[in-house]
Amino acid sequence: MKVLWAPWRMAYIQQSPKPSQCIFCVKAKAARDRENLLLHRGQHGFVMMNLFPYNSGHLLVAPYAHVNSIEWLSDESALDLMRLTNLSLRVLRAQIKPDGFNVGVNLGRVSGAGVEGHVHLHIVPRWDGDTNFMPLFSETRVMPEHLDVTYRKLKAGFTAALTGRSGYRSISRRRTGTRRS
Repeated sequence: MKVLWAPWRMAYIQQSPKPSQCIFCVKAKAARDRENLLLHRGQHGFVMMNLFPYNSGHLLVAPYAHVNSIEWLSDESALDLMRLTNLSLRVLRAQIKPDGFNVGVNLGRVSGAGVEGHVHLHIVPRWDGDTNFMPLFSETRVMPEHLDVTYRKLKAGFTAALTGRSGYRSISRRRTGTRRS
């Protein structure tokens, strides 16, 4: 018999009341990035790992601004969120090599938002065959890698991407092409 080990799930299962403070605001203000699984801080937002991931490498991209929907973000914050999302996709592709992604925003409780008051994007890496019988019959998801291992890989990837190492394209890269007159 094989044993599936996912000890971080018990904290989620046993967590009955929601935290009294916004997790995104609290974690963004704290100076404990490693402990909070915070991978990168941008000008208007940040990238962190999901403590209770759907798949290995499940990232959350959130603005510093505490707003409940993307339409309330300033243009600068919205653009930074997209830049952080693009950077995250590049790092995930390089470090854990998924076959695809689900990228999305859940706005409101009925859409599945776990944190309704602070808008954030989910980036969920996907692999061919990652959907199997376990979630359907056993209500169990198999996480093939411990969060600490994934954090170390992705943190190294963000560092490499931001310093221009390892063939990453710069986050501030502009498209090249024909200029309009």
